[in-house]
Amino acid sequence: MADEKKRVDTDIVIVGGGTAGLTAAIYAVRAGVRATILEAKAYGGQIVNTPDIENYPGLAHVSGFDFATGLYNQAVDLGAKFRYERALGVREENGEKIVETKKREFHCKAVIIATGAKNRPLGIDREEELTGNGVSYCATCDGSFFKGQTVAVNGGGNTAIEDAEYLADLCEKVYVIHRRDEFRADEADVLRLKKRENVEFVLNSTVTGLIGEGKLNAVEVTDKNTGEKKTLEVTGLFVAIGQVPDNRAFENLVDLAPAGYVEAGEDCHTKTPGIFTAGDCRTKTVRQLTTAAADGAVAALAACAYIKETALN
Repeated sequence: MADEKKRVDTDIVIVGGGTAGLTAAIYAVRAGVRATILEAKAYGGQIVNTPDIENYPGLAHVSGFDFATGLYNQAVDLGAKFRYERALGVREENGEKIVETKKREFHCKAVIIATGAKNRPLGIDREEELTGNGVSYCATCDGSFFKGQTVAVNGGGNTAIEDAEYLADLCEKVYVIHRRDEFRADEADVLRLKKRENVEFVLNSTVTGLIGEGKLNAVEVTDKNTGEKKTLEVTGLFVAIGQVPDNRAFENLVDLAPAGYVEAGEDCHTKTPGIFTAGDCRTKTVRQLTTAAADGAVAALAACAYIKETALN
């Protein structure tokens, strides 16, 4: 049939080419196992957009792009196969796991779900309309377009604080809008940002409106305690309020938490034998570069052990 999908045989399919997925590939191929990575967009995941990583052990300063490129090159040089294809689903058939993409079916013995997470939108009127016209989710991608202008960052985690610091070097003024009066970000980074003269904190507040015709001219901010609304004249709004996973394609074989994360513990096992998960897409307390890499190693070794065990039975 003309629409029949091409079959590809491998040992492990790793869904996602971020830190967890690439680390899993490195460990898998070093264990003598064939590994194929499926990535819908670009290798590296969210960390690619970080200008300076300071908290990865042994690497005092490295850009996210360089870090991700190093992981990618290491995995591919060792023999991992990397394909730019989106996984549409996984099923079990005749003792195999089959990962389906638009054009191919990857037949394998184990699957590692390492899909990471994507940026969470504000969910307010006109957000989609003004995305790319003042509203952005990546300061390092779009910050240079706002050089010398006044912008705002919405969020209170590490990404928001990193974005604000990066933008403070480019922009005339940066507002940091956060719904609480305390931050989830590393305290050292927050303290450093507070010393910047061109950064103003707008706390206990949320963005409730986007103003501008064709492009962003201002944002409406509402104080959560008093209900008072005020307008901040900005040409750019950088949204950094967290991430959401994208795991629905696998819900037939794994349990998903209410927020959409794959249910799994530190051993990275899911409810289905032979299917593992790693990185930001799984249920966990800490989502950092180091924990993503650790998950990748744990999941790969568990997958290799599963393949060996099933071969003996």
